[in-house]
Amino acid sequence: MSSNKRKLPASQAEELLGILKTRFEKNMKRHKGVEWAQVQARLEGSAEKMWSLNEMEMTGGEPDVIGYDKKTGEYIFCDCAAESPKGRRSVCYDEDALESRKEHKPQNSAIEMARGMGIELLTEEQYRELQELGNFDMKTSSWVRTPAAIRELGGALFCDRRYDHVFLYHNGAESYYAARGFRGLLSV
Repeated sequence: MSSNKRKLPASQAEELLGILKTRFEKNMKRHKGVEWAQVQARLEGSAEKMWSLNEMEMTGGEPDVIGYDKKTGEYIFCDCAAESPKGRRSVCYDEDALESRKEHKPQNSAIEMARGMGIELLTEEQYRELQELGNFDMKTSSWVRTPAAIRELGGALFCDRRYDHVFLYHNGAESYYAARGFRGLLSV
């Protein structure tokens, strides 16, 4: 998609900023020491990142600031919906997995969908860090970035939270389930 299409109309950008600000203020424990005015200034200077955040919001991700990278000066947004975003479920892991299915193909793959949204799948480490901020995926699960060595053998990794613990599992990359989606990360 060309970058000129990755820009929200002014009214939609303003509406999204309002949603993000309200979420930010309701969940201060996720971003201690971060001030909304600085986040907003950064967002207003990045039309393409605003577009990506809107994609996260529209697919049910409920993105929120979960950190600040002192090295890059970027704010880190992550999907903070209680369960894996509804608009990103029932997807296999990547394009190769999607192509390998002969029948009953899902409509998309997590990797391709994330790429199209301009976001990245969480790593296992990032997923575990997110779980320190709350209880996520108590009923669903989320694909996480899979090491190449595992993916080359046909597998892919996903995580969830059960019994007050975060679990990492494996599955064939071509598998997909109504309760499995993916969470995204975006640095702004």
